[in-house]
Amino acid sequence: MKRNALGRGLDSLISMDDIQSDATTQGINDIDIKQITPNPDQPRTTFDNAALEELAASIRELGIIQPLTLRKIDDDNYQIISGERRYRAAKMAGLKTVPAYIREANDTELTEMALIENIQREDLNAIEIALTMSKLIDQYHLTQERLSERIGKNRATIANFLRLLKLPAEIQRGLRDKKLDMGHARALLPITDPALQLKLYNETLKKGLSVRQVEQLAKQYQESAKTGKDEGKKSSKRHGNEDFSILTNHLSKAFGVPVKFACDASGKGKITFAFNNDDDLDRIISIFDRLK
Repeated sequence: MKRNALGRGLDSLISMDDIQSDATTQGINDIDIKQITPNPDQPRTTFDNAALEELAASIRELGIIQPLTLRKIDDDNYQIISGERRYRAAKMAGLKTVPAYIREANDTELTEMALIENIQREDLNAIEIALTMSKLIDQYHLTQERLSERIGKNRATIANFLRLLKLPAEIQRGLRDKKLDMGHARALLPITDPALQLKLYNETLKKGLSVRQVEQLAKQYQESAKTGKDEGKKSSKRHGNEDFSILTNHLSKAFGVPVKFACDASGKGKITFAFNNDDDLDRIISIFDRLK
């Protein structure tokens, strides 16, 4: 019976019916491991050595239970569509040959198959998925809608993964290394200031914040940015404004006395003219009289 769980994704590219047909007509092939090369566009970029050692030990004991899926490059060479982890563990286990299904696939289908197979097995981290989706869109000129149809994921899911690539590199590395999950990362996205994103990211790691807590703090950060209630920022903006400095110098020269500006966080302030004697005061008054 053909699986429907993947919708128009993997089943449309590498269906169970096709695999069963291959097994019946061609059987599972034993392929020399030296003839196999990994897919350079493999979505998965990190492999846990300890987990590979465990898999290699299992392979030594029981063999490879699930065959690899390969595509034929030429008479003597094959490229992995799915099963690179099994391939690496088989090499560690010292196998000379591995069981495999041989499929036909172009470059686009090869990347799609590898992506879908890993997504369904939950072998990829969110950044690996996002990078592969982005590559498929850019390299093969796909729209998000078209990619959605090809891999059996709805468009909103694809958009959410792609948005993760807008986060600062440090946060992307944290997501890749599973220091935080996708829910935490998505909660950081509404914050538009990368510095604030990193601040909340580090706070999340330090305090072990939940996704809900990160969402609430992100909302507070955004509100603070919109309303200007961040006193530290406002103070810096008010008192360090270059325009104020220029105007102060201009008035001091025009009136011949020191002029100072004072401004509080609410925007209210005053301009002070200092004078040393009656002559200074008379000069200030006469200048104001001329300005009337």
